[in-house]
Amino acid sequence: MKSGDLLWGLALAGSAALLGIPASQEAFVAFTTGHPYLAGFLKFAWLATLGELLALRIGAGRWVLPGALGARALIWGLLGISITLAFTVFTEGTRGAMQRGLLPEGAGPLGLAFFTSALMNLTFGPVLMGTHRFTDTWLDMRCEGLTRRSVADVAGRIDWVGFCDFVLLKTIPLFWIPAHTAVFLLPAEFRVVAAAFLSVALGGILAFAKRSRSGPAQAPSAAISSQA
Repeated sequence: MKSGDLLWGLALAGSAALLGIPASQEAFVAFTTGHPYLAGFLKFAWLATLGELLALRIGAGRWVLPGALGARALIWGLLGISITLAFTVFTEGTRGAMQRGLLPEGAGPLGLAFFTSALMNLTFGPVLMGTHRFTDTWLDMRCEGLTRRSVADVAGRIDWVGFCDFVLLKTIPLFWIPAHTAVFLLPAEFRVVAAAFLSVALGGILAFAKRSRSGPAQAPSAAISSQA
């Protein structure tokens, strides 16, 4: 095992251990409840960045620090804030729709979790993923020294066909909806961190899929998105 693998594994294990130790779990719940947006920012800035590093490690075959790592972590943190809000909006909105007879009520907590996950991933999910793809591409172009980074330049560089065919039509129904259904069965204070851990898992899954299609890749100058 390489030292980088060990360090990454320790970082992930340490993050998970915070939830398993009673004292730290109590502090975690108190912080998450008292400062939901800050907590969401930190969870995604840390865990989703670990997911990007894992994806790059698998794709390149070695550990490579991505360009503009701090900016990428900042963007993940901001997305974490939006996810924190979306979780509450879609949970309460779905519950209200079920109470008004707009969605079936008979399935109980599992039905609420499934419909919340499906509605969120089919509406909010594509917007979030597209935004992250755009910002990631902009940072890639900046790291490459390109001076022309207009909206048209960035959008023209993105493989929108691949984004729609794989990210939207495959990962949403096959990964995100089932995974977030499980997340919405958890107590509310653990949902955002569980979603952040999912970004680590998906980073590995997508990197393995990309590598199996194209073979070992050369290390790029910028990170591979965990949702790209």
